[in-house]
Amino acid sequence: MRWLLAAGLGVALLAGAEGVVTAQQDQVPRFEYEPLWPKPLPTPWIFGWIGGLSVDANDHVWVDSVGSSISSYENLATFDPPKALCCKPAPPVIELDQAGTVVRSWGGPGQGYDWPSTEHGLFVDHAGFIWITSSHGKEGQVLKFTRDGAFVLQIGRKERGKGSNDTTSLGGPAGVVVDPGTNEVFVADGYGNRRVIVFDGNTGAYRRHWGAYGERPDDAPFQYDPDKPLPRQFGTVHCLALSRDGLLYVCDRTSNRIQVFRTSGEYVTEFQIAPRTMGASGSSDGLAFSHDPGQQFLYVADGGNERIWIVRRSNLQVVSSFGHGGHDGGGFITAHAIGVDSKGNIYVGESTDGKRVQRFLFKGMVPAQGR
Repeated sequence: MRWLLAAGLGVALLAGAEGVVTAQQDQVPRFEYEPLWPKPLPTPWIFGWIGGLSVDANDHVWVDSVGSSISSYENLATFDPPKALCCKPAPPVIELDQAGTVVRSWGGPGQGYDWPSTEHGLFVDHAGFIWITSSHGKEGQVLKFTRDGAFVLQIGRKERGKGSNDTTSLGGPAGVVVDPGTNEVFVADGYGNRRVIVFDGNTGAYRRHWGAYGERPDDAPFQYDPDKPLPRQFGTVHCLALSRDGLLYVCDRTSNRIQVFRTSGEYVTEFQIAPRTMGASGSSDGLAFSHDPGQQFLYVADGGNERIWIVRRSNLQVVSSFGHGGHDGGGFITAHAIGVDSKGNIYVGESTDGKRVQRFLFKGMVPAQGR
């Protein structure tokens, strides 16, 4: 296979063995912004940064909201007495139904576990357990709760991580996903460390870990340069997603790439999204798969270029995209987390100044050249 560059976008595409890109002849999914979802939060709650987002088996959308990101101009209702009617940070974990109504909420410090100061990844597993990570580089824990917020398990401890080859604690774990076949927990341990690490989902016992290309991770400093060969180590391992056919897709955000592995850690391939994107945001913040049985498409939330890229999994071509930068409906400010429901609708959570969740309705398939 060889690399192709989409004119004007700087998007790395992979052509097939014949070297011909035929995406314009194919069907691609189309989406439409839904302006009335979700419903307003209960007064006086407001969202903070949306760290993680996951859609459960009931098509309910779970998000974690970073309350510490609420500014002093937004939290006036927290004072005693209140300084204004608005606002208070929403609880850290919120479940929304298909109508966009809050079903339940919980989270925060409690007995027996270290609640993160900066909530990040969130994943609802096949058994309905909720997994939460922290993006703070010194907070090396992953937490497991029931749907009602009862504590079940903590993996790793605060401020105990010793680098990317430490098998007992983590360093700023960003994303998390659970394999329903093995109940193994895969963690994108990427704010302080540079690896994927795997644990037993019942006991928290260490299983294995790896860095870029399936190699031993290296914590030596480096800087991504789009004009040089891709680095042999990860930059910021920010997110991961496990397909039904057993492939683990891993975001290396600051290197603008996604690497694909088998669950054993065996490296398969890699590709880049908008490789000339520079800065901390990078171009690969979140990953989700299309709702069809074969998961034909991979959706990539790009918080640097503020769009959702649509990638055909069979040849790793970018075939379409939607979104733009902005605070208006359908635009994004740091598109950060993404999920898909059983109907094919896409949910996007925004971080930094975005602080919201939006839904985009799946409207069927259209010719690629008609987008």
